[in-house]
Amino acid sequence: MDRKFKWQEQRTTTPDGVYRVLRTAILDGTVPAGEQLRETHIAADLGISRSPLREALTKLEEEGLVVKVPYRGSFVVEVSARDVAEIASIRILVEPYAAELSAPTLRGSERPRLKQTIEELYRATDMNDIPASIDAHLRFHRLFYEFSGNAALQSLWNSWETKLRLYLAVDHRTYSDLHTIAVEHDKLAGLALDGDIDGFRQELVSQFHDALSAQTPDPA
Repeated sequence: MDRKFKWQEQRTTTPDGVYRVLRTAILDGTVPAGEQLRETHIAADLGISRSPLREALTKLEEEGLVVKVPYRGSFVVEVSARDVAEIASIRILVEPYAAELSAPTLRGSERPRLKQTIEELYRATDMNDIPASIDAHLRFHRLFYEFSGNAALQSLWNSWETKLRLYLAVDHRTYSDLHTIAVEHDKLAGLALDGDIDGFRQELVSQFHDALSAQTPDPA
């Protein structure tokens, strides 16, 4: 990792500060999937010691964004298109059910939280803040699983979230206008709250089109 990154403009010495800088660099594509995070170079770029950097890398590893390979170093985790396609195909089946189960709560006591999440997604996309837009995007979908009252659905979401975060780090950068993402999710929220689960499912299929297209049989 010899090229100069914009994180050099973000001087920080605390582990949490270094974590935020590296996390942003991973999610906005500055550091692509599969790339090695060379401690010596990063420490020199940021003007820090190796100690806070190693703490930051450990936190990123716990979050699932970084993998440490013995005798080789730390690398940004890669997620395959097929992995994402398989997750999307399952989500089309189960997420409408999660939306149906969670709708009474999201129409009631948790309506402000849903509204706030959508507002955060609009704000992040309007500012072209890809890391923040990814976080809000995932928070939005997590609400349906979290308030479904179904532990199996919640477990499914937890098992997918890291892979989805890495996928969205690429996917969000393909939009000519990130604002579209917020509009799409606002529509999903309206369908769920109206109890239009068939419409919710159809909207998911439309939004997952690119991800699903990767799920093709391996050549014989």
